[in-house]
Amino acid sequence: MFYQKNSVQVLNDLDSNLTGLTQEEAKLRLEKYGLNALQEKPKTPTWKLFLESFKDPLVVILLIAAMTQVFLGDTVESLIIFTVLGINAVLGVVQTKKAESSLDSLKKLSVPEAKVIRNGEKLTISSEKLVPGDIVLLEAGDYVPADGRIIEAQTLKVIEGMLTGESEPVLKNSDTINEDCALGDQRNMVFSGSMVVYGRATYVVTSCGMNTEVGKIANLLETAQNKQTPLQQKLDDFGKKLGIAIVFLAGLIFALEVFRGGNLMNSFMFAIAIAVAAIPEALTSIVTIVLASGTNIMAKKQSIIRKLPAVETLGSTSVICTDKTGTLTQNKMTVVETYLYGPDSDKFNGFDYIKDYNVTNNNTKSHSDEIAVSGCVLQERYLNLSSILCNDSDINEKGVEIGDPTEVALINYAEKYNIDYKAIREEYIRISEIPFDSDRKLMTTINSVDGESIMFTKGAPDVIFSRCKYALKYNEVVEISDEILDEYRKVNENFSNRALRVLAFAYKKVPDGFEPSLDDEENLILIGLMAMIDPPREEVFDAVKEAKSSGIKTIMITGDHKTTAAAIAREIGIMEKDDLALTGKELDALTDDELDNKLEKISVYARVSPENKIRIVKAWQKKGKVTAMTGDGVNDAPALKQANIGIGMGSGTEVAKDASAMVLVDDNFATIVNAIEVGRTVYNNIKKAITYLFSGNLGGIIAILFAVFAGWANPFTTIQLLFINLVTDSLPAISLGFEKPEKDTMNKPPRDPNESILCKNTLKVVLTRGSIIGLVTILAQYIGMQTSASLGAAMAFITITLSRIIQTFAARSNSETIFSLGITSNKYSLGAVIVCLGMLSLTFLPFMRGIFAIPATFELVNLGVCLALAITAVICMEASKFIKRK
Repeated sequence: MFYQKNSVQVLNDLDSNLTGLTQEEAKLRLEKYGLNALQEKPKTPTWKLFLESFKDPLVVILLIAAMTQVFLGDTVESLIIFTVLGINAVLGVVQTKKAESSLDSLKKLSVPEAKVIRNGEKLTISSEKLVPGDIVLLEAGDYVPADGRIIEAQTLKVIEGMLTGESEPVLKNSDTINEDCALGDQRNMVFSGSMVVYGRATYVVTSCGMNTEVGKIANLLETAQNKQTPLQQKLDDFGKKLGIAIVFLAGLIFALEVFRGGNLMNSFMFAIAIAVAAIPEALTSIVTIVLASGTNIMAKKQSIIRKLPAVETLGSTSVICTDKTGTLTQNKMTVVETYLYGPDSDKFNGFDYIKDYNVTNNNTKSHSDEIAVSGCVLQERYLNLSSILCNDSDINEKGVEIGDPTEVALINYAEKYNIDYKAIREEYIRISEIPFDSDRKLMTTINSVDGESIMFTKGAPDVIFSRCKYALKYNEVVEISDEILDEYRKVNENFSNRALRVLAFAYKKVPDGFEPSLDDEENLILIGLMAMIDPPREEVFDAVKEAKSSGIKTIMITGDHKTTAAAIAREIGIMEKDDLALTGKELDALTDDELDNKLEKISVYARVSPENKIRIVKAWQKKGKVTAMTGDGVNDAPALKQANIGIGMGSGTEVAKDASAMVLVDDNFATIVNAIEVGRTVYNNIKKAITYLFSGNLGGIIAILFAVFAGWANPFTTIQLLFINLVTDSLPAISLGFEKPEKDTMNKPPRDPNESILCKNTLKVVLTRGSIIGLVTILAQYIGMQTSASLGAAMAFITITLSRIIQTFAARSNSETIFSLGITSNKYSLGAVIVCLGMLSLTFLPFMRGIFAIPATFELVNLGVCLALAITAVICMEASKFIKRK
């Protein structure tokens, strides 16, 4: 590993030196290693994707039926079928093309130019022509063009959040690291695509193109599998079985019709009509429309769906792998506690001692006078002054925070107590400074305070403690003692155990005109401590609790340190007693069997790599769990693609968004839980639509089979069957997709992803309703046959159409009756019923009666009988719910 070698060894291994490669050597290496660019596999042609959309068994049957009808001269129904199938194929191609855009976004991270040293000269070249061994120069504002080992660095800070998931700039150096460590801890390395925000450096290129960390992620993206949603899997499986059943049924009816002496062509056309009537060709469109309505609902709740089936997948989610920073937390360092040694120090609460800091316009009092008359203690005053003055961060006129997040937290703390920190800085001007660096872990400024020069120093508590000879105790300066130090160390340890980031503050008076050196950061007076953390979002506590009550396990996967991650996880309820927290390094040490045994007890993963994330997702998928994964960085993209549903952050990289099925506008974990409720509702509504469709189809098939075996006339003509399908299989089924969530939606565990689309309970409902519809249809035909066979067929046609239309009310819930739901609570269903009844009434028009085989003998009394039978059927359906509950 290059980070475990010193810079001289790395240069030797790469056969390079500080004067850079020669142009000839660079050219040879370019031929050997190729361009410093990301490669991708050939994409499936659009025409092939389009044709693959027609492989579904039900689609094949519909195509055969439609082409047969065209051959026999009946083109209207065929055109409808061709149009629906064509639209679905186009939508499928569009979604697939969108899914392929992840690598395109990853390529945008490529840097167009790089500053290098070759033959001892500084040159600017295309970054694609970088090769291992090149010497590259970096400064603030540059993007890193390739991975490399730092040779020399001057206070270099780099944002690597797109790789590590952490938003804070990382302070880099050229020191050798002796132990194995995660990418986020490789402080002597820089990585392609990361951004330099401070300082400058010289580094040697160690990896280019697909061998960089970004390149490895690109390779993972290419190999990560696009997962079918549970609904897609079940519809595919169900489609195959249904297709076989429909072919068998159509063949059986054709054979029976021929056996009974029917005309061969008429029998064939009737069998084709039965097949078309039995296939719910509107199902695909209905599922799409219902998913789209769920998409609109989610958009209003800060969730943007990029891949339509993701709506349904959310409903079956049983594991959420979530990032910490910005999703569970506020992504904003915040001072939460302070500590001062001495009497009443536990009562100190910030800047309360300053009242109306902005003094009157005539400036009759200086700011120091204003502070002095408030009666504050010396400790409080100096802690606050040092946190504002020994600080380079700022907030501009537009409210944009500038600077290190830790320092920004200090001035936000000042503003929380209505302190104009800018006015303080203007009053107590900075005379000199020693900038922060990682070696000493300190920052020092000298400011003019009340006519004296004061040196303020802030930094790591252990370093500050070692540099202090005195301490402030209330209003006096005392010599520091073991007792005082022990108390400070105890408090610091307590803060650290709670994953708080701690800064210590100290000061001393210096002569006017004093120019500080590193040796002067000694014999300081200890002031106190400030502890901060990126706090959890307030709404996350309830969201995690609700997810738990819904049978959903929440897992934190973060690039942060294990101690910090575990502390946050415990606080918000993700991590419980006996749960485990692992680092990426500890995860790598586990075999697959060991991980499988511990998986359900691991609630936190820290300092993880992209490979770790994919492994975690696959481990849960191996257990049959539908897994959601959140992420915002480039490093998250492969896992987002591998997960059943990838959830990108609105503030994240385009790479992460493109690999995701859903994007959270507000980056909020609570929004995921809200989206899961919508997803469950959408799936329930799709099941309601499927139940409605197959109940009606089953009723018609029962009536037809009974008539065939009883030797009655066929209850329906081909035109009638097609009309029934057109009227009852569209608007009513679609309207069920707009049902509101049922009361117990989030009180149930996630459904079993292996559960059939027509599971035991759903199948019972289909059989019950279908049998009731078939029975009243048979009864209607029998009543009509007492007058004539044609009247019997007409009454069967009207009864089944009315039954299927009015069944819409019963189909709104498999457990709640229409009376508890309210007839008008779903206006779409009520409207669909009214429109369908209107379409049915058209068949009674004089010029339409002949087309739909409704004889003149069909009168108002016959319509009344049909309506009574249809209403009776729905009453029986509602009664079955009541009986089931009892």
